[in-house]
Amino acid sequence: MFSDRLPEHAEPNALTRALARLLGAGIPIVDLTESNPTRAGIPYPKELLAPLAGPRALQYEPHPRGLASAREAVAADHARRGTVVDPEHVVLAASTSEAYGWLFKLLCNPGECVLVPRPSYPLFELLARFEGIRAEPYDLDYSTRWEIDFASIEAAPADARAVLVVSPNNPTGSYVSAREVERLARLCRLRGWALVSDEVFADYPLDATLDVTAPLTDLATRADCLSFTLAGFSKSLGLPQLKLGWIVAGGPPALRDQALSALELIADSYLSVGTPVQVAAPLLLARGGDVRNAIHARTRTNLACLRESAAGTPACEVLRVEGGWSAVIRVPASRSEEEIVLDLLDRERVLVHPGYFFDFASEAYIVVSLLCPPDIFAGAIPRVLRAVSS
Repeated sequence: MFSDRLPEHAEPNALTRALARLLGAGIPIVDLTESNPTRAGIPYPKELLAPLAGPRALQYEPHPRGLASAREAVAADHARRGTVVDPEHVVLAASTSEAYGWLFKLLCNPGECVLVPRPSYPLFELLARFEGIRAEPYDLDYSTRWEIDFASIEAAPADARAVLVVSPNNPTGSYVSAREVERLARLCRLRGWALVSDEVFADYPLDATLDVTAPLTDLATRADCLSFTLAGFSKSLGLPQLKLGWIVAGGPPALRDQALSALELIADSYLSVGTPVQVAAPLLLARGGDVRNAIHARTRTNLACLRESAAGTPACEVLRVEGGWSAVIRVPASRSEEEIVLDLLDRERVLVHPGYFFDFASEAYIVVSLLCPPDIFAGAIPRVLRAVSS
């Protein structure tokens, strides 16, 4: 009766069941996986959401690409990073997930594929499947930092239509370097691929030892192939509930404009972005810097705490993290990752992500969010490191 695009129903895994038992019994836990800023004690300005109640929000005058005032505000906001974005090259969507769906419709025929990073957040396979296409992984390798394994990209199937990068990646925290972008763009030109750059965490650099003066961002304005940058309110302003994301299109002008016309047709079929958030976008972007600064300070504080704690635990290594909200910890592989995280939950009442959740190629890794309140984070991290080392 139902579409083959839906995955087969799977039983909850052991970690989900164990967590449900504890919560059902009213046993408190420390959640070091929290990635929702509205639940993490981030301070928000009291009147931040007041612009949503303006009288213009009662008028419905939709535009497929989004209201001009909102697109102009998005373009102006990109200028914070020294990037020039033409508002006519911006398409608004309700979320980056929706933006992915639109780009997959634009770029792929049913059955074709896009190339996605591994490890990364486990979303691409499902979004691709919903569009009737495939997500084929390429690898990120770690030595002193995470880098793209270009051999795995060059071995892509013949029906690949785009390569996706997440910069900084979730959870590895690695930005795509200028050298990697140049090589990716060359491959895209040669093979007729598009480059899609998910930059939702781009405003949160963490590593002061980056090999460039600043992280490389806004790839759609830099790559000389058909390219798209994705971002949105969810991370940049810490406002996931407002449901506003966007696509910035770039590349050779004729091809870019052709893509924008097709995206306009796709977006016009949905008109999913609400009027109030579009009307409020200029003021929200202007005032949202306080929230972004608070999140940035939080993540840097917690990363420093994690590194300091790990320095006294030689069996654990905090891998280099260049940006974002997460950190990866390499831990002794004397047990499986599932056993490690279940033991942490059972004995320490602390929840962390296992590496296999993000499709790490080997064990053992755990992933923690840097968004947690600092006092809770500082109290839990030493316990986690001691427990996984013992």
